[in-house]
Amino acid sequence: MFTFVKYFVAKFLKKARLAAVKNSFVHPSSKLESGTFFFESSMDRHSFCGYDCEVHHARIGAFTSIANGVVIGGARHPMEWVSMSPVFYAGRDSIRTKFAEHILPGPKGVVIGSDVWIGRSATILDGVVIGHGAVVGAGAVVVKDVPPYSIVAGNPAHLIRLRFEEPIIEALLASEWWCFSDERLSELGSIFNDVDTFIGALAPRSPNEKEVV
Repeated sequence: MFTFVKYFVAKFLKKARLAAVKNSFVHPSSKLESGTFFFESSMDRHSFCGYDCEVHHARIGAFTSIANGVVIGGARHPMEWVSMSPVFYAGRDSIRTKFAEHILPGPKGVVIGSDVWIGRSATILDGVVIGHGAVVGAGAVVVKDVPPYSIVAGNPAHLIRLRFEEPIIEALLASEWWCFSDERLSELGSIFNDVDTFIGALAPRSPNEKEVV
């Protein structure tokens, strides 16, 4: 009984930390778990970000899953300057002393598509674009763009394989199913475990099918 109580107390305390969100938008259907820092970023519908993540200047699509401990974006040190120390550039940081206050270039930002899965403790550097349907392996360090529906892993991250054959990828990208209304997704939900059946069901419909209601 005591172990059971300790488990729920620990779980409550983990949740009670909340998430730190500043100058950002998170769709009401999406969720940031506690301990996550979400700054100057946005997250579209039905996506989630796990515990203890850091997200800076990122635009995240719909239906995207981000595991615990992921770092996305963030500041860079000026390797092209004489020194990379923050004592020579403007802004508050860990070091109080300032010998100069040179202005650092602003972040490029990170773009993460829809239906992306980012594994635990992955790091995605500033300026990277991750295509729709891509998978980033746990612990990966992503330093360059990731094509749609590709699986990458490692440090630096490299292509492992594509999730599907090219014709299927093209059909999924053309469908833009992540833009379908919730009602339409409910209709199609039973065949989401069979990609061929799903694509076959997407016969031409009205021009408004891709609109989210």
